[in-house]
Amino acid sequence: MFYEKVKMDIGYRMDLLVEKKVIVEIKAVEAINEVHVSQVLTYLKLAECKIGLLLNFNVASMKNGIKRLIK
Repeated sequence: MFYEKVKMDIGYRMDLLVEKKVIVEIKAVEAINEVHVSQVLTYLKLAECKIGLLLNFNVASMKNGIKRLIK
């Protein structure tokens, strides 16, 4: 990953990057917490994207498992 033209050899790996505009992070957890939100916000900043989707598949209805984040 590059940040401000510096290559960073770190373990940040987003799940999906759509059209270099939307980051999609996929989870299957009991509940989305602040760590998950912070993770997506960090990806948004490093990738210089504005929109992120945090999807949790461990819910009865998928509409309850979608969190939209904007930088």
